[in-house]
Amino acid sequence: MASLPITTTPNPHASHFKPRKSSKFASTRLAKLQEKDENRRSLYKSYFHHISSLCKDGHLQESVHLLSEMEFEDFQIGPEIYGELLQGCVYERALHTGQQIHARILKNGDFFAKNEYVETKLVVFYAKCDFPEVAVRLFHRLRVRNVFSWAAIVGLQCRMGFSEDALLGFIEMQENGVFPDNFVLPNVLKACGSLQLIGFGKGVHGYVLKMGFGACVFVSSSLVDMYGKCGVLEDARKVFDSMIEKNVVAWNSMIVGYVQNGLNQEAIDVFYDMRVEGIEPTRVTVASFLSASANLDALIEGKQGHAIAILSSLDLDNILGSSIINFYSKVGLIEDAELVFSRMLEKDVVTWNLLISSYVQHQQVGKALNMCHLMRSENLRFDSVTLSSILSASAVTSNIKLGKEGHCYCIRRNLESDVVVVSSVIDMYAKCERIDDATKVFNSTTERDLVLWNTLLAAYAKVGLSGEALKLFYQMQFDSVPPNVISWNSVILGFLRNGQVNEAKDMFSQMQSLGFQPNLITWTTLISGLAQSGFGYEAILFFQQMQEAGIRPGIASITSVLLACTDIPSLWYGRAIHGFITRHEFCLSVPVATSLVDMYAKCGSIDEAKKVFHMMSSKELPIYNAMISAYALHGQAVEALALFKHLQKEGIEPDSITFTSILSACSHAGLVNEGLNLFADMVSKHNMNPSMEHYGCVVSLISRCGNLDEALRLILTMPFQPDALILGSLLTACREHHEIELGEYLSKHLFKLEPSNSGNYVALSNAYAAAGRWVEVSNMRDLMKVRGLRKNPGCSWIQTGGKLNVFVAGDGSHPKTKEIYAMLAMLLSEMQFMGYVPMASNEENLCS
Repeated sequence: MASLPITTTPNPHASHFKPRKSSKFASTRLAKLQEKDENRRSLYKSYFHHISSLCKDGHLQESVHLLSEMEFEDFQIGPEIYGELLQGCVYERALHTGQQIHARILKNGDFFAKNEYVETKLVVFYAKCDFPEVAVRLFHRLRVRNVFSWAAIVGLQCRMGFSEDALLGFIEMQENGVFPDNFVLPNVLKACGSLQLIGFGKGVHGYVLKMGFGACVFVSSSLVDMYGKCGVLEDARKVFDSMIEKNVVAWNSMIVGYVQNGLNQEAIDVFYDMRVEGIEPTRVTVASFLSASANLDALIEGKQGHAIAILSSLDLDNILGSSIINFYSKVGLIEDAELVFSRMLEKDVVTWNLLISSYVQHQQVGKALNMCHLMRSENLRFDSVTLSSILSASAVTSNIKLGKEGHCYCIRRNLESDVVVVSSVIDMYAKCERIDDATKVFNSTTERDLVLWNTLLAAYAKVGLSGEALKLFYQMQFDSVPPNVISWNSVILGFLRNGQVNEAKDMFSQMQSLGFQPNLITWTTLISGLAQSGFGYEAILFFQQMQEAGIRPGIASITSVLLACTDIPSLWYGRAIHGFITRHEFCLSVPVATSLVDMYAKCGSIDEAKKVFHMMSSKELPIYNAMISAYALHGQAVEALALFKHLQKEGIEPDSITFTSILSACSHAGLVNEGLNLFADMVSKHNMNPSMEHYGCVVSLISRCGNLDEALRLILTMPFQPDALILGSLLTACREHHEIELGEYLSKHLFKLEPSNSGNYVALSNAYAAAGRWVEVSNMRDLMKVRGLRKNPGCSWIQTGGKLNVFVAGDGSHPKTKEIYAMLAMLLSEMQFMGYVPMASNEENLCS
């Protein structure tokens, strides 16, 4: 292209003018550029602060819009912006938004993606959002792992339940020269508590003191929590007491530690101290306090906890609501539990399960099933706990139809492999007396853990199948499942239920020799089994050994040993046990008081029985029954009837045991009209179906008054076949009223019912002897010899000075036999002098 011709004549001012004009223009332009850069930097800072503020205030989407605006304005985004945005995603646990930010970082290249600050922020973000796969992968890619990334990954492992990995990370970060800070240490201590590694935990405690973190309230609170979970409450309390500043987390850790270790009274004491210090409780505080109150059956304290929750304006959420429901359920206030449940705005499956389980425990099965229907109407699916409650309900009511429906539901929902569910199914079939079905379910289960083995063991034990229980006990070991104390307890129980006392004691000794320490249940099972099997003296000895072993008796063991005192009977030992109860400040609960009344009455001290009865300020039906039975045993029918009327005035509904006791009292005292009226009221007013025991009392009542035909008529009209006890009582009356023909008629039936019971033969022989029919007496003696039967010799005993003296008829082995018989002869002489005429009987001829 041709150019236009131009003149080459220089302008004389050109050399001066052009340079001056160029310098001024450049300077102005530079100033404008600098001003523009300054404005953009200022605007960038404004954007940064605005984004940071929005992220902290939870306005995450607005901050993301500002990022887009900055990109549109062609701002070069720095790492700090991405860091703030990722931190905002951490605050809100906004995984999806964070992933979008991550994508923008990757899009902008390695300068940002491989920036140490951004890399660390990404690890923290994914860790806090509980996205372990990405968090761990990014962590392993880090070129520099600082304390923040380590804290994030250790915290993640701890939250996800990977406690061992968390501790390994704690060790590794120190090996890499990174020192854990007060954000890492609480997670490490939490992992120690979860694994109950008290040695490791004490090592971390030493590190805390060495590095000067002891004054940090978060670290100290974690130490208290760790020691509590490891069961070392003394060390937990030392750390707690040494804390200069205690926040609510520290108080909660101490309270929770006490509750978890069964020190409920100590937990309540700490709660009161916390209130004195003016620390506002949280849901965790009140929930733990309510658990302690429930465990102690402390009604007043628990209600105070509920009131504090209301006054503190704590939301009735699932955690707090469930704790309140649990408390009211355990103390028996189901209506209050229902009221709390109805006021909860949000209820999860746990809350529903809690109330359903409470209904089952209090045998309100209808309400439990109704709640299950309501739960389904709320579109909530049954989980393993719900199904366990339903199966327990069927077990309590022996409703095999309901149990099978629950079992079918488990199969349809693929829950037959759930150990909790399968254990409940086995237990249900066992309690419904379908032990074969329970065994089939067990055999069809491929994954068998210790709980499942123990469930079937317990099922065998409860029905007295000691052989099957022992076989299963050895089979589980053959299948590489080592037994625990619960397993041993079941085998011992199985022997005792089957009457194999020596085998049970041998198993107990073998258990100790193999290093298994018997727990409270072991001792209680053995004491109760011995007492119920007639080995009362041995039961008392084992009760003493239990205390020597450092095991504090519970209510069940105390009531069992009182039964043993009744069996001997030993007033001396009974008083000693009563003294033990008083000295050790055992709560005089209804079961203990009832057992004491029964023991004193059967050991001959009706006055002491009355003292215990009147000591109870709040009396329930069991203790009334025990006292009425005591009056009946001592022939005080008037007092028994008066107490029965008082019971009704108090609004307490009598049960079948009450009527058995009061009818027995009338029978012993010969109060025919009163007894018959009570029997009629039992049916008409109280809508009870009389049992065999009730009919037996009425038969005894009528027959003792000589109306044997009416007694026989009543027996024949009973809705069930008479047992040997009823027929035997009528046979005894036949002797007293010389009704030989009726006695012979009854004896024929008794010989068929109990062919090996020598007492029936003796009773008929006594009737013959009372009528002077000695030939028949001789014939009965010959019949007993032919059948190889002997009369069981009479036996009695008395305890003097702590020594038990046993006397058997015909036995002269006692060292003071001569003195004893001399005293008896003197007493007999005095009785005859007072006009006593001994009953003519030839019973001794039968025994010869």
